[in-house]
Amino acid sequence: MNGRPESHHERHLLFLALLGPLPAVLGVLVLLHQSALPAYLTVVIAGVAVGLWLWSALSIQSRVARALANVASLLAALRQGDFSVRGHRSGGNDSLGATLSEINGLADALSRQRTEALEASALLGKVMGEIDVAVFAFDRARRLKLANRAAERLFSSTGPPALGTSAADLGLTELLEGPTPRTVDVNFAGGSGQWELRRNSFRLEGLPHELIVLSDLRRALREEERQAWQRIIRVIGHEINNSLAPIRSIAADLQETLRKPSAERAPDFEDDLARGLAVIDRRSGALDRFMTSYARLAKLPPPRLGSVDVGAWLRRVVELERRQHHGRAVVDRRGRDRGRARHGCGAGDTARR
Repeated sequence: MNGRPESHHERHLLFLALLGPLPAVLGVLVLLHQSALPAYLTVVIAGVAVGLWLWSALSIQSRVARALANVASLLAALRQGDFSVRGHRSGGNDSLGATLSEINGLADALSRQRTEALEASALLGKVMGEIDVAVFAFDRARRLKLANRAAERLFSSTGPPALGTSAADLGLTELLEGPTPRTVDVNFAGGSGQWELRRNSFRLEGLPHELIVLSDLRRALREEERQAWQRIIRVIGHEINNSLAPIRSIAADLQETLRKPSAERAPDFEDDLARGLAVIDRRSGALDRFMTSYARLAKLPPPRLGSVDVGAWLRRVVELERRQHHGRAVVDRRGRDRGRARHGCGAGDTARR
């Protein structure tokens, strides 16, 4: 039917459709043969009975075969990825209608899943292209199957690696062996240095693959170094401002007093001058000690592993804590100096305070 040869199933279906009413047809023919009807009428009735029998059998076979062909066409469209085809049947909620409804529901579900998969694949491609981490994928024959944009930049002078190139030709055999995660030294045409290696396994199309992820440690170290320098600059700037602010304030007050005639100066001007200079000397000395300590810190030798007397170490920490209480007078003095710098009081008032 429909211009194609009948299958074994269709022939079997036709045989069953003919076999079912066969006893009734034979009975009608026997009764007609035994009846006293005229011969032409017997032939007509027998012909009609046989014709109805053959027509019903062929109709049953055609309807079942056509329904199965429609179902097969819908499933073939789904297999080929065409989810826009839908089955329609008018008239009732019979078994064929339920079958077509389920196939339509399956097509809708597969269409949504394919859309979600395409969106997820597009997002993954965007992420893989934008991340600054080199990603390689090799099959079990150690041939390159995937390399993101960061990985291609490592081969910038020689061009991006071609898919299918062996790991040995790329010089990446070392990355497929040994424990992970670990730090490796690898030289590429587009960059060299220390890299953090991470390796994992995944399956693609049922076959095992190796995923290689390389992170440039130099960038992380440079970022840590930049943050450390920022912290150091903030501390140094804070301490320098704490010392320079009172020095600048007291020096300005003394200069203003020196510009006045001797008759207009306070009687205890010399005492104020001595005290102001003492504060300047003390603050400049503290600033010099601070800068010397930082210079010594920059010259510290690299640390060496060794045994430590934990008891003595804890006692030293406790002593450092106790010194904080003895330094309260210094803190109060610094607070007074900062207050004087903010309010711009004169040298005479500073000495009296």
